Amino acid sequence: MKKHNLLSLLFYVVSAEAIGGLSALLTGNFSDFFDKYLEPPLLPPKWLFPVVWVILYALMGLSAYLISMSDVETDKKKCALTVYWTQLAFNFVWSIAFFRLEWLWGGVVIIVSLLALIAIMTVLFSKIDKKAALMNIPYLLWVAFATYLNVATAIIN
Repeated sequence: MKKHNLLSLLFYVVSAEAIGGLSALLTGNFSDFFDKYLEPPLLPPKWLFPVVWVILYALMGLSAYLISMSDVETDKKKCALTVYWTQLAFNFVWSIAFFRLEWLWGGVVIIVSLLALIAIMTVLFSKIDKKAALMNIPYLLWVAFATYLNVATAIIN
């Protein structure tokens, strides 16, 4: 692995957090959403969501940093990081579509796509750096659970 680069580490972690924060800002108060709609079974307390997302965005950024600093061939890194940025874009759009615009079924399409992209990213990362891949397992599981919540909300409403 190349020598650690603090600016690169900060770039990846801060950019992931900033994208998540901007999405949250544009989404607005998501807790009001469930005042309008029936809540699906197993919905966690609303305070948990921002806490989990801050941790997940930090892990995403750290994992992308590890990939960017790896010694593997440039094409492999470029492919893995392209999927990383693509899934981050889907992540950004999903909460706005689902909570802000209230596109329940559109949200399903986006989050299922996001889940697939995270799985692909995790596999690609695993071929470069196992630690980077493992850091995305909580993210994959959380989005799988969010997919259930999205689908359940669309069905019951």
